[in-house]
Amino acid sequence: MIAALCANAQTTNTGLVFDSQTKEPLPGVTLTWADGKSGVVSDANGHFLLTNSASNIRVSAVGYRSQEVAIKAGQPVRIALEPAVEDLQTVVVTGNREAALRTETPIAISKLSPKLINETKPTSIFEVINKTPGVLMVNLNNEQHMMAIRQPMTTNAYFLYMEDGVPIRPMGVFNHNALLEMNQFTVSSIEVVKGPVSSIYGPEAVGGAVNFITQRPTAVPTARVGIQFDQWGYQRLQVGAGARQGKFGIYLGGFVSRQRDSWMASSDYDKSSYFARLEYAFTSRTRLTGTLSYNNYNSQTSGSVDSTAFFARQYVSTTDFTYRKTVSLRSRLTLEHDWKDGSQSFITAFVRNNSVGQNPTYSIRWTTGSTTATGQINSNDFQSYGFIAQHTQRLNFLNSKLIVGATLDLSPNTYYAYQTELAAELRPDKKSVLKYTQLKERPDSQLANYQADIHNTAAYVQYDFEPLPKFRVSAGLRYDRMAFDYTNALDNSSGAKAYSQVTPKIGATYDLGNGKGLYANYAKGFSPPALTSIFLKRTTPAASGDLFYYNLQPARFDNMEIGGWASLLNNKVYVDGAIYQMNGTNELLNIRQPDNSYDYQSAGKTLHRGVELGVTYRPSKQVFFRFGGTHAVHRFVEFTLSQRSSDAVQNVNGKDMPSAPRWLWNTEISYYPAWFKNFRTSVEWQHVAGWYQNQVNTVSYGGYDFANVRAGYQWKGIELFTNVLNVTNALFATNATRGNNATDRTTYTPAAPRTFVFGIQYNFIGKR
Repeated sequence: MIAALCANAQTTNTGLVFDSQTKEPLPGVTLTWADGKSGVVSDANGHFLLTNSASNIRVSAVGYRSQEVAIKAGQPVRIALEPAVEDLQTVVVTGNREAALRTETPIAISKLSPKLINETKPTSIFEVINKTPGVLMVNLNNEQHMMAIRQPMTTNAYFLYMEDGVPIRPMGVFNHNALLEMNQFTVSSIEVVKGPVSSIYGPEAVGGAVNFITQRPTAVPTARVGIQFDQWGYQRLQVGAGARQGKFGIYLGGFVSRQRDSWMASSDYDKSSYFARLEYAFTSRTRLTGTLSYNNYNSQTSGSVDSTAFFARQYVSTTDFTYRKTVSLRSRLTLEHDWKDGSQSFITAFVRNNSVGQNPTYSIRWTTGSTTATGQINSNDFQSYGFIAQHTQRLNFLNSKLIVGATLDLSPNTYYAYQTELAAELRPDKKSVLKYTQLKERPDSQLANYQADIHNTAAYVQYDFEPLPKFRVSAGLRYDRMAFDYTNALDNSSGAKAYSQVTPKIGATYDLGNGKGLYANYAKGFSPPALTSIFLKRTTPAASGDLFYYNLQPARFDNMEIGGWASLLNNKVYVDGAIYQMNGTNELLNIRQPDNSYDYQSAGKTLHRGVELGVTYRPSKQVFFRFGGTHAVHRFVEFTLSQRSSDAVQNVNGKDMPSAPRWLWNTEISYYPAWFKNFRTSVEWQHVAGWYQNQVNTVSYGGYDFANVRAGYQWKGIELFTNVLNVTNALFATNATRGNNATDRTTYTPAAPRTFVFGIQYNFIGKR
């Protein structure tokens, strides 16, 4: 929407405003004359029209540095705004599926900016996400991972991963490795919500939600092409380009990567990832956006090592036959419209097609002292069709708005798993395995074989209003129904099952002025069990005779938190913090058995309590400091391990949950010397405190610290960079676990030794 500055204007200037980092057009930028009494606002594609004889305008937008621009009568105006990286009070979209000020969003949310992502130059997404206060994405190598957001390090379905607000997988088909299906090169920014956002996004958004916001078509023609490689055999070629012409915009990007003969034996992998985004503006208020993502991943899965190999730095896998293959295709089409009164509507139709085939190391079952073991080959395929629709109505009283929305997701899903027979070559002490050899596949020995047609439906409503000046309240309610019709070939059964839940939330923000504010919220969340948990055949039948986990119940959570933000020292320091407590009921947990299998239970109570803190400090343009950390307790309140009187340990009430470090922090200082223009360097420190390896809290791992050093230099369009990861060559494991039995031994997932990543990239920026 473009408004004239004054009715008696004598000259006209067309204009375009965009982000200096990403070159994406910026909507909602305010341009005012020196008197500050009149102005215009840029439209959704960054365009504006000036009609005035003045020679200077002031340009300002939330999250960007204000600047004054000289205007020459009748000439086009092109403005590149520099992000205010020290100011985390920016515009976010993940809180309620539309652009909103962080100061009006009563949840713990962090935004990883395009500048931060670009300077990190990640080969894997965890290198960026772990800069978020209170978040640990656990690196399991070759882009495989677990997550810890207000939860221990876990593979459970308590996190929602999205691409432009659309979940990358349907509810009920969670995969803890799902982010290896992302294209990290074409991500513009990342928003991380901590705590339940089930009232807007539904189940699985319990520990938190991670929203990858893809690169938009650029306001001016751009292109970039580059390579990255390290001394361990990793290589990547990446290309991206975007432009706009009239009402049409396009961005294309992708990469191919491979790894050969790495520091960890039997860990070769290949990945190709491609992305396209097209935008068409029917008018300045009505827009159509389409995206297409394709990812093909094929990796050996080297898994973990025992203590002998780990402490000797003998990074030799016990397997050379395990693998993971993933192919994913996602597409969405969004039609959105801005109404005259500031209201907004959108509808998104999406399709997903995904297949995962694997022979995973984590499914190997071995009992101490045995020379044989079993493995597993499995396959999981799904196709999805659905839509998300939402309308936001601005109201004329109490500065309020009403959000209503609905979602539908139809996802046919198939899964099978069968056993393999393995030989186990033991170390001399007979307590650990030197090498597994696959002897035979056993398709006749099925572990799971089902088909389930998932149909998920939901409706939600949210009302935001200001009962008092600077005091804003947000209340929401969502109804979800996850249902599926199934056929289980293992027991020749068929039927239907459904889980439904109403999840409310209420929160408030209070603007204290001068860049300071407070917020509080209460929210409920729930997460149904994943289908692979329900239909996996038990190793030992339950007391009732059940061979499967049909009676698993949804996990339910109650989350309370208070937080706030403050800009200090003339906006040089920014602080954002939160205190939370989340109580879990029927949390889906597992008990590690002597043969390394797991018995699932959906019972008991848990406690998750912590403090999160983010600090940024920019004393000058040359120095930028960032800190993000958390202290958290994740504890069993009531959880029964065994109901057999002969077992020594009956429950773990009051004990820490395994893989739950108390302290996490990531801090970084960046330097941009004035005497060496276009050069940057930074030092990053990651700390993860120790954790208990088992549920009975008898054995712990000491945690780890490591540092990364990054540097880059740009000369004209050529950018050279290097990342030295684990610069001190520290020996540590990103995951260390063991069972509850005295004879169990720890398995370690070793982190990479000191790694030198080198890269060169050419960046082309055209003119409009």
